[in-house]
Amino acid sequence: MWRIVLPLTASIAAVPLVAAPARVTTAGVVAGTMPGSPASVLLAGTGPAPTVDSTPSLVALSAMAVAFPHAALRPTIVSRAQWRADETKRDPRAHYANGVTAIFIHHTDTPNAYDCADVPHMLRNLYTGQIRDQGWGDFGYNFLVDRCGNIYEGRAGGVDRPVVGSHTQGFNQGTAGIAAIGTFERGTKVPAPMEHAIAVLAAWKLGLRGVDPRSKVRLTSTNDKSRYPKGTSASFHAISAHRDGFATDCPGEALVARLPAIRDLAARLQGKVLREPARVQLSQALPSLGGSR
Repeated sequence: MWRIVLPLTASIAAVPLVAAPARVTTAGVVAGTMPGSPASVLLAGTGPAPTVDSTPSLVALSAMAVAFPHAALRPTIVSRAQWRADETKRDPRAHYANGVTAIFIHHTDTPNAYDCADVPHMLRNLYTGQIRDQGWGDFGYNFLVDRCGNIYEGRAGGVDRPVVGSHTQGFNQGTAGIAAIGTFERGTKVPAPMEHAIAVLAAWKLGLRGVDPRSKVRLTSTNDKSRYPKGTSASFHAISAHRDGFATDCPGEALVARLPAIRDLAARLQGKVLREPARVQLSQALPSLGGSR
């Protein structure tokens, strides 16, 4: 008889090992997700979220302890075409790193009392300003999130690829910048849908490289204008604030105060229950899971 031994501290059902549905809403990924339960999703325009079937299929594995990957479902992302970015304005070349191992959180330092239906127009204005006034060749941020929880593609090059942005001076290589649309100084409430969407996006983006959102990573400064001289290796949270790498107040005290909760939710969405990942102990090679030989 073949046996799989699971530690009592974790559930195999809590580890999502499926590809994201094509039309996952940001709110649906978060709603109803509790510690120890699988992530759930809502399909746009449908009813209650279906349960994700996360039971792995194990075939012909040697005797070993197998760690589940830090993976999460891909959320719906409004494309540049959908918010009508003028692609003739930007640098046609995208630049890539080897992978994304950390995320820097920003705010756009713009008014908070906006209608989410107006966000595409707002993005086009921000986009033009960052090209014309900042000289960044494109959007500096890789992604933006509005107060309703909608996620938008920022810098061109592919949302699932490690596009090098212009968001955190000295630490653009191997990171992604997520900007919360608004201003989040002390005393400002961070909208719950926005906070959830940031966590969902971070869980997915970091999961592409197997990075735990609660972990620490080491990054090397590429610019003396950052908080660290060029060539200096520094430790960061996998989800950090812009001000951790550069002398700025961004993303504001209110949003900084929410980062621990965002990290925990992102980890939960990767299938964790705020502890180490589940491990499956296989006592011997398994030709299948179908009982005895």
